[in-house]
Amino acid sequence: MRLPRFAASLAVLVILWGIAAAAVHSSTLPSPASVFLFIVQDCLHGDMLVNLGMTLWRVVASFVLAMAVGSAIGLVLGRGRFLDEAFSPWMLTLLNTPALVITALCYIWLGLNEFAAIFAVALNKIPNVAVLLREGVRSFDPALDDMSKVYRFSAWKRLRHIFIPQLMPFLIGAARSGLALVWKIVLVVELLGRPNGVGYAIAYYFQLFDVRAVLGYSVAFSLVMLAIEFVVLQPLDQYARRWRTAAS
Repeated sequence: MRLPRFAASLAVLVILWGIAAAAVHSSTLPSPASVFLFIVQDCLHGDMLVNLGMTLWRVVASFVLAMAVGSAIGLVLGRGRFLDEAFSPWMLTLLNTPALVITALCYIWLGLNEFAAIFAVALNKIPNVAVLLREGVRSFDPALDDMSKVYRFSAWKRLRHIFIPQLMPFLIGAARSGLALVWKIVLVVELLGRPNGVGYAIAYYFQLFDVRAVLGYSVAFSLVMLAIEFVVLQPLDQYARRWRTAAS
């Protein structure tokens, strides 16, 4: 997505939000200016930067754990039919278990601590990554695999030149969808059992019926995630697909 188009679309959304707020003229729908003013004030004089930092730390830790474990599982299941048939029910069970249930059980079994929070978020994401990577492995071109055997590629050369290029679009897709899912689950985890973070702050301001603060924290962290999308994920996506551009 081109940045100017994205910025224009986002500007239209903010304008429509402002028009709706002016028409309703109620504290239940504060104006964009009021929300952004709260963000600035809370960053300067409140706890927003601390809460954003804690949530971002949990997102990164659980995201890295989920991608590492999920990718390894996906590779194994994609290459082994017997293991895939044996463990597919496990993946389906985790995929269909609500995030709230997994989070509550992790807190009960592991305690109200940071490890339980990160593990709960990762456990919610691991099956999604595993399924996507499994399908990626299944889509490998067998002709390329045969070619690597004919030319006696080493294990490292096969991994670098055969497996990773074919797998990269699936890895990027899993990362992009995973990041969007992980940070939403992190907010639930923080709401249930952490003393800080964006989820904790939203729960606190919800009890005070402060819609401006609730929207402020939501918008602030959404902006952080959008920055990660444009600065990290989109360049990686373009790098992963560079061979298609060269071929065309």
